[in-house]
Amino acid sequence: MRALNQRLVLDRLRTHGEATRPQIAAETGLSKPTVGQALLDLEQHGLVRTTGRSLSGPGRAAVVYQAAPDAGHVVGVDIGRRAIRIAVADLEGSIVARLDEPNRYRSASALVRTVSESVDRAVASAGLAPHDVVATVVGTPGVPDPATGTVHRAPNLPGWERRGVLHELVAALAGAGSDVVVENDANLCAVGEHALGAALGVDVLVCLTVGTGIGMGLLVEGRLFRGAHGAAGEIADLPFDPLPTAAGASVGASAGTSVGASVGATAGASVGARRPGPVETAAAGQAVVDAARSSGLAVRSAKDVFRLARAGDARASRVVEEEAEKLAYVVAAVTAVLDPRLIVLGGGIGGNADLLAAPMRRALAATVPVVPEIVAGQLGEDAVLAGAIATALGTARELVFDRRGLRRVAGEG
Repeated sequence: MRALNQRLVLDRLRTHGEATRPQIAAETGLSKPTVGQALLDLEQHGLVRTTGRSLSGPGRAAVVYQAAPDAGHVVGVDIGRRAIRIAVADLEGSIVARLDEPNRYRSASALVRTVSESVDRAVASAGLAPHDVVATVVGTPGVPDPATGTVHRAPNLPGWERRGVLHELVAALAGAGSDVVVENDANLCAVGEHALGAALGVDVLVCLTVGTGIGMGLLVEGRLFRGAHGAAGEIADLPFDPLPTAAGASVGASAGTSVGASVGATAGASVGARRPGPVETAAAGQAVVDAARSSGLAVRSAKDVFRLARAGDARASRVVEEEAEKLAYVVAAVTAVLDPRLIVLGGGIGGNADLLAAPMRRALAATVPVVPEIVAGQLGEDAVLAGAIATALGTARELVFDRRGLRRVAGEG
């Protein structure tokens, strides 16, 4: 019971901010002596501190308490194909250190070593020691499999699907006792947008990330949905049988025979051999570049295609509309099953919702009974990192109880 009281008091301070003992008692339903004992325990173990006295109301000024944000720290890591992003945050989620660097590594071992060394640098730059980190959450493309130590379906990171690489990464990051979790990046994107971005307060949502690869994070009733094996949202593996366009031709046909042939060949292979999967082949970054070049555009990246479309180039606009129709095909499949309230578009391509959302809605209207709202993510390239920090905080706020000995003390009362 004593531990529960401490938890109630601490949660009140973390959720609603600083308060006096009478305020906490009134809002939690606990007696003032019970709140006083809980605050004493929490303060002795560094989880709560005083910030002054309240001068409001009659009588003697009451002591004001707040949850101690520096009672522990968390680390978020985003391992992308082109960049590695790291952030260190306190227990309030405030970022105290940030490090971004290019990902130029061509082997899994080099990438593990670099991530570990970069995390150490970020922690040190915040003036912290490794043991100050309570939880670390890493976002990666693919499906992490803790049983085998393998990250499945991560073809865009050289060597990253090697058996045992996940165990090496966790061991490298847990050296000072940090709890380490490796999560799919699209899942963390969904968590980040739900916690701080475009999906704040939305109960059922889909986060579709499109860039070098393509992925999807799903939240149902505000909770991350991973599926039975952690592979929910791996839409790169969907067979690609596109929606009809308004003109009656399939999206695949309008995108050019080279893409269609590639998708057909890939779809016939076993799941394990697909590199990349059918939808990724048809709708990720390289597909946009190939379609633009087939139309006669001299472009180096998908970013160039969207820039030209915004400038009014008719060929680029057609490529963008075809891309939107391909993405609508993907969204239609998940909409029929989950009926999401919101589709959040993220990633280097998905972030162009101003050009993609309207043609996606038109294509969906011909296919599904209810078209969900489609919006751009608000967090941009920081969405995965924000989701990693939010996830790590959920773990860290529990673990600091153990680290500071509160459960043992509570058991003695």
